[in-house]
Order: sequence, then structure tokens, then C-alpha cells
Amino acid sequence: MRAMKLRLDSAELADLVCKQLRSTFQLSGDEERLIVELLPGVLARVVHCFERTPNKYYRDDELVKFSPFHSGQYAIFLYFLSRALSLGRQADLADRVYFLNKMLNAVDIYHEVELPSVFFVDHPVGTVLGRARYGEYFSFSQQNTVGNNKSIYPVIGKNVQMMAGAMILGRCRIGDNVIVSAGCIILDQDVPECAIVFGRSPDLTIVRKDASYFSLDGR
Repeated sequence: MRAMKLRLDSAELADLVCKQLRSTFQLSGDEERLIVELLPGVLARVVHCFERTPNKYYRDDELVKFSPFHSGQYAIFLYFLSRALSLGRQADLADRVYFLNKMLNAVDIYHEVELPSVFFVDHPVGTVLGRARYGEYFSFSQQNTVGNNKSIYPVIGKNVQMMAGAMILGRCRIGDNVIVSAGCIILDQDVPECAIVFGRSPDLTIVRKDASYFSLDGR
């Protein structure tokens, strides 16, 4: 695991989260202590996630970098925190952390949604991620939607990238190594692996590429 360069140290980060929660919601002393207790495990998940992205704002050659004042990074951190609380049967506090993430970063990732251990976002504004199945190295950007149609959710493969404004809805199976282009809407359609997809269902344009085009070098 890489070393991590924190914009705030662990105590300052815990204090920031608790102050943000207290400013909008009630927060008991026991809940504050629980956040402090969970923080090392959550930060370990952050390191595991960030060290596998080549983005210069997330890591350099030696250190994973994490700042709560970078919206994308903080959105990922707050998701991991809400998820840890949810898995620990602390649903009420998990709801508040989820809502804090939604308020601060304009991203809707409910704590019962299971994202992979490695995912990436740089501009989370306006994105909603529903209860799909997500493969490792999933990445998204602004104004994306992953959602259901008639209560059926997509299955998304490894290394799928969603560009701005893209949507994946309903009974879709998206193969590994796929780029969903800006503004593309996939509804109840499958997309093969190693492809770039354009347009809107049912009139999608799918351009196949060699697997090397979707290299995960550095991630």
C-alpha cells in the first residue's frame, strides 16, 4: 500500500466530518466516537482506491494524495464512510453521511449501493448511481445516471467509463473495457466488451477496439 499525503491529519478530518454533520443534523458523542473508530479502515479503502488511478490530483509517483477540499476525492471518502456505517448496521448515521455527500458534492450514491473497491470520479456534480452491479475500475463524471427500468438494474463490467451526461438504464449488460460517450443513453440493451458506444437506444453506434486501447496501466 502506498503512503498517503493527507491535506488534514486523521484527527482534523474526523473533526471536519463531525462538524459538518452537526451543522445540519444531530450527532451524539457516541456517533462521533464511532466515526473516529471507523476512520482508519475508511482511509485504507481510500488509499487502495486512489493508488490505482493515474490522475495527477489523486496520486503522484510516491504518495496517494487526499484532500477533503477536492470534491471528487471527498465524495469517494464520504461514500466509503457511509458504506462502512451501513455494513456496521448504523443505518441512521449512514443516512446522514450519505445526505451530507449529496449536499456537498451533488452526487447521489446511497450507502446500500455496492460500488467496487476501485472507482473514480473527478467531477461528481449531478450524478445518481443506483443499485446496479459495478465492476472494478468503474469511472463516472458529471450528470451520469445508472438506474432501473421496471425495477431491473444494469450489470456493468470491469473498466467501464461513463462520460459527461451518459446514462445506463434497465436490463443492460455492459462488457469489460467500455467507454460510454458523452450524452449516450443505453436503455435495455447490451454492449459488448472492448467498445466505445455512442447515441441513444435503440439506435446505438458501437465501435469495437482492441483491448490494448483500454489499458489499465498505472491503475
